Amino acid sequence: MNVAPKSSIDLKQNKIIEMFPESLDWELKYKKIIDLGKAMVPLAEVHKSEKNIIKGCQSQVWLTAELDKDKGVIRFAGDSDALIVKGLVALLISIYDGEKPSDILNSQLFFMEKTGLRSHLTPSRTNGLMAMVQQIKNYAIAFNYLLNK
Repeated sequence: MNVAPKSSIDLKQNKIIEMFPESLDWELKYKKIIDLGKAMVPLAEVHKSEKNIIKGCQSQVWLTAELDKDKGVIRFAGDSDALIVKGLVALLISIYDGEKPSDILNSQLFFMEKTGLRSHLTPSRTNGLMAMVQQIKNYAIAFNYLLNK
């Protein structure tokens, strides 16, 4: 059920799909998502500021991005005050961290459909996840501009 990879972003999404096989019940899938969040390096308190909050999330979510100019990639970090949401942040960071802005902008997010995650999240969590993806794309737009000016 994996998608034929066209990029490293696709490869990372395929790995996530393999982590959440259809045979795994949703209670165990949620536990895996929570465990991913718990395993994340905590975001430094200094970054838990208003400018890094993702609007549209019911929980508090912070996302930071930094351009590694030498490598031309974006380094993401994030956190949340809710366990499942923190796990969702961890999933997104695992996909987009260390990627070129242009690759992020040209990517399609398919792991949510392929894992069934989209249909098992509440509408508010789905909206929050999409707000996080939009912020990641906004960072990619800005950093892509900086790299190409």
